[in-house]
This record gives sequence, C-alpha cells and structure tokens, in this order.
Amino acid sequence: MKLTGRDAARYFSKPDPKRSGVLIYGPDAMRVALKRQELILALIGPEGEEEMRLTRIPGAALRKEPALLGDAIKAVSFFPGPRVAFVEDANDNAAPAIKAALEDWAPGDAQIVVTAGQLKGSSKIRKAFESHANAWAAAIYNDPPSREEIEAALAKSGLREVDRDAMTDLSNLARELDPGDFRQTLEKLALYKIGDTASVSCEDVIACAPTSTEAALDDVLNIVAEGRAPELAPVLRKLQAQGTNPVSLCIGATRHFRALYTAASDPGGAAAGISRMRPPIYGPRRDRMLRQAQGWGPVKLEQALTLLTDTDLQLRSAGQSAPAMALVERMLLRLAMLARR
Repeated sequence: MKLTGRDAARYFSKPDPKRSGVLIYGPDAMRVALKRQELILALIGPEGEEEMRLTRIPGAALRKEPALLGDAIKAVSFFPGPRVAFVEDANDNAAPAIKAALEDWAPGDAQIVVTAGQLKGSSKIRKAFESHANAWAAAIYNDPPSREEIEAALAKSGLREVDRDAMTDLSNLARELDPGDFRQTLEKLALYKIGDTASVSCEDVIACAPTSTEAALDDVLNIVAEGRAPELAPVLRKLQAQGTNPVSLCIGATRHFRALYTAASDPGGAAAGISRMRPPIYGPRRDRMLRQAQGWGPVKLEQALTLLTDTDLQLRSAGQSAPAMALVERMLLRLAMLARR
C-alpha cells in the first residue's frame, strides 16, 4: 500500500510494529536516510542496535545471497524486543529476495525496512510493497519539511514553546537548507536553549542559523559593496577557476544589491527593511548587509542596479562579442569604485 503526505510523516514517528515492512525511496539520499533513521528509531528504540535487534543488509548482497533477508527476519535476538531487518540501497536485482521475504513474513518476525533511490512505477520493489496488504511504500520528494514536521522535530528536541515569528523564520530556513543541515540547526538550537525556560525567539534562531550558504559568492559581493576594489581580481580568478558562470555572478550581484536597495529605501530605515526580508537574513551577514545598505543609500543603489541591468542585457545579447567574464569584472570594478564615492 502507498503511504503519502502527512500520513507518512506521522507513520515514521509512530509506526505500526505489526506491519510486514516499509519501503522508503526517493531521489535525495539524505532525505531518505533521515526518514529511515526516524522509522528504525521509533521501531526498536535508541538501544536497539546495541542490543543486536537491527540487522543491516546491503541491497547488492541480496543478488548473490537472496536468503540473507529471509534468515534475518526469522532470527531470534538474545535481547527481547522488536527487531528490524534493514536493506540499504536496494534495486530491482534485490526484488526477488525482498518479495519472498514479504510473502514469508509472519507476526513476531523482524519488520522489513528497505531504502532505495528513485524508483519508476514499473519497479518490481515498488510493486511488491504497493500491492502487499500489510506493507507500506513511501516516496520521499525534495520538498521542505512542513510546519507540522518542524514542530514535531522541535518537540523531540524539547523545544515546545516557539514564538510565531521564530517559527516563520524556521520555516523559511527549512526551504534554504539541506535536510541534514536543517536538522543540525535544530539540534544546535536545542543545545543553545538548555536551561532557558523562555520560548524560542527570532534572536535565538539567528544565533544558531548558518550565516551563509554561498561563501565564495558572498566574498565577491562584500568586496564590491564595501568598495575594496584592489581585493576583487584575486577572488574573481578563484571563482572563474571553479567554473563560476558570468551570468550567474551577475544575477547574484543583482540579487544582493536589490536586497540592499529594499533595505535602504524602507520608510522605517535600513534596519527595519533588513528585518522584514524573507527569507530572513541572520547573524553577522545581517549586520554586514545593514552597514552596506546604510553606506550606499537608495540613490547610489539605484545607479548600481541600473549598471547591473545594463550588464545583464549585454551578457544575454546575441551580438555580444566581448568576453562575458571581462564584462562582469569591469562592472564589478565600477560598482566597487562607486561605493567609495
């Protein structure tokens, strides 16, 4: 049977031990792994692996030794409690062994947990689980966690009181970060709040959130926005060696200066404009952008955006003959000189 949406999220946190097994599959290995960890932990508890109630089987091993899974679900542990037979990175070569184990499963056997990458609708593994009356198949897509999933993750960390604005910031942060990075951020937030009985605030989220996900590009943008023209060429050469696309660099600069203009032109001042940005800007990066917005002012930032737009049009022009990176470098130098006026 298929397990989707909110039903899947609830099942992973509170699974039914009487089920034969669960298939978890999807294109993002990290997301699949996190759901698998949550499910197995809920089934056998934190001591389950130490008590040898978890059997790990590589999917590739089932092709040579198909009896491994059948033996694992029937094996009796020295310690009492529920057991799991986990098949990792399975593909259709392992389908006959998995299908045989599902058919042979009986109450009291170890529950079968299988993970896989992206599976087509014709996949034999998918069909085995989806057509089974007592097993689940759950597809994990590249969607950010829902508010309900974020609240559940916070509750597991002991953080039950969260301000509305802080929850909004966490939801926005979940869209920006990879699942593993977001999970680490929540763990950091839980440690940060140990001994603090106050609810989680925006300031707490800012203190624990990653400062940037594009450090190399940020280096260039900060050099330009702060008027440090002599430092620009070496960093640009490094980005070029890494294969950075000139159009992407221009788009990133436009995004940065548009954010500065939004902050600088806010009726409540640059600080108010920065605080209202979504997704939110955190920590030292927020302070730095605030100083840049105040230093430039809306008039010079309008000039900067005009220069950026003109350069972007040149880069996309069919008749453009000049090297694209040279155009972008000249534009960034002119911006850096403008910042010093």
